[in-house]
Amino acid sequence: MTDLEAGKMVQKKRALSLDLARGSMLFLIILSHIPLFLYTIEPGVITKVAASTPLDHFLNFLMEIIVDNRARPLFAILFGYGLVMIYRKQSERKGTAEAKRIIKKRCWYLILFGAVLAGIAGGQDILMTYGIAGLLLISSLKKNNKKIKKYVLISTIICILYIPFLWGGIIVENQAYGLPVELTGQETYVNTMLERLVSIPIIPLLTHIAFPVIPSVLMGIWLGNINVFIKPQNHIKLLKQLTIGGLSLSLAGAIPLVLINDVWFPDLFTAGFVYGIHILTGFAGGVGYAALFGLLGVTIKNRGVILDAIAAMGKRSLTFFVIHEVLTVILLSPIAFHLGASLTVTTSVLLGIIMWMFTLSIAYLMERQQVEGPLEKYMRYLVYKKQG
Repeated sequence: MTDLEAGKMVQKKRALSLDLARGSMLFLIILSHIPLFLYTIEPGVITKVAASTPLDHFLNFLMEIIVDNRARPLFAILFGYGLVMIYRKQSERKGTAEAKRIIKKRCWYLILFGAVLAGIAGGQDILMTYGIAGLLLISSLKKNNKKIKKYVLISTIICILYIPFLWGGIIVENQAYGLPVELTGQETYVNTMLERLVSIPIIPLLTHIAFPVIPSVLMGIWLGNINVFIKPQNHIKLLKQLTIGGLSLSLAGAIPLVLINDVWFPDLFTAGFVYGIHILTGFAGGVGYAALFGLLGVTIKNRGVILDAIAAMGKRSLTFFVIHEVLTVILLSPIAFHLGASLTVTTSVLLGIIMWMFTLSIAYLMERQQVEGPLEKYMRYLVYKKQG
């Protein structure tokens, strides 16, 4: 009995980096999606709304430095890492062919979940996007890391060659620094649902083109192959290098964007080009965040209630991602409480913090009561129900 308990403790410690990264990522996603619902404020720069107070300006600055185009690559890295974990586990049990079949099935269900979330609930899609990425990259799971690094390099170069120019053209076509918020305040649930259902096939395609995730998913596969989250103590030097290098490059790529419309007023194509650079350096930001959580998994000795709660949310990341998206739609959009009509940048960030802390407490209680995330449980049922 003592050996069993010790084994469980070791497993929990090894999984801490991954769970903390997932739980924290969900907070970043909340902060990145809420501004999309502030539909009565004039557009600011790209996806930001215009600031009206010094605190608004500061929070927009922090969002562009820390959150925007950084949460998505972190999610992609964690997704790629998860693919490796599933592939390795199922290959050992039932062989590589069955492992691939299971991953394909899981990815198709992610696409279905994402379609329901975007089409019925009105949330922002990332599940369809990553489901498609998983289907495209299944063959990479059997490759060695030398080839995976080559794939990362090639896919990143492809993005470098077109992303800044694409966004330069988008902003020129937009004829302003800021992209308009799609909501008008006149929406009803029925008419918006019909529009969303029609756009379901287009959403993940546009995301893959304008906000590519393939390089980051491949990076997650590379990190998964070396067990960087499961055994972070074996990779401390690499984790330090990735943390410092990734976050430094991320910061350098974000600085030009935060200057626009405050101290720098470039032409529209240049502004879009700079946003493209912001997206590309976000790849490095995602790696830096992932490596930072790997280091935290090594250095944290006493977890405490807050870290336990974040880890608990991370274990149930699919469930809480969907909960957060649904709450955001209900609270901010015109179809329900339409708080997006009255919130400012500052109060919207405050709402995001409250939302995350509230759901964090639910995750903590679920962990204490050993209650699984319902969507994780349902996903396992769908994927494994026919296995003997």
